[in-house]
Amino acid sequence: MQITFYIFGLLVIVGAAGAVSLRKPIHCALSLAVSLAAVAGHFLLLGAEFAGFAQILVYVGAVAILMVFVILLTRENTPGEGLGVGRWMIGAGVAAGVFGVIAACALASKAVWVASAQPEATARGIGEQLMGAYVLPMEALGLLLTVAGIGAVVVAMPDKKVL
Repeated sequence: MQITFYIFGLLVIVGAAGAVSLRKPIHCALSLAVSLAAVAGHFLLLGAEFAGFAQILVYVGAVAILMVFVILLTRENTPGEGLGVGRWMIGAGVAAGVFGVIAACALASKAVWVASAQPEATARGIGEQLMGAYVLPMEALGLLLTVAGIGAVVVAMPDKKVL
């Protein structure tokens, strides 16, 4: 398990670096999809099946693919402006500062060092609840996503002059 954890970690880092450093937007979106899929792999390795499958369905299956479709439909394949050395250094400094603050908070927290009990919820139990007691909100969410998809297609269609 440890080697696969490190492989997924490497994929997260490489995918995230590609998402922010590649020039073509389509390559950036695909790199982001790789990074998000590796995060889902981490969830699955850690025993959080529902979070892992939700990550795959929502982020990899919907958000990343939607970004790819938007890039392809708008035909925005021109290379973006490169970051200057000054902007890159400012960005790296801000990222290092944010990482330092988050690491300091995590190390100061007692919750990180205390072993927690295994959760009783399983992916099957959550699925039974979603399709049982919460079926109406799930149907409303499905309808909302369908309307959003139709709206995206309408917005992407070329305008035709009627008169």
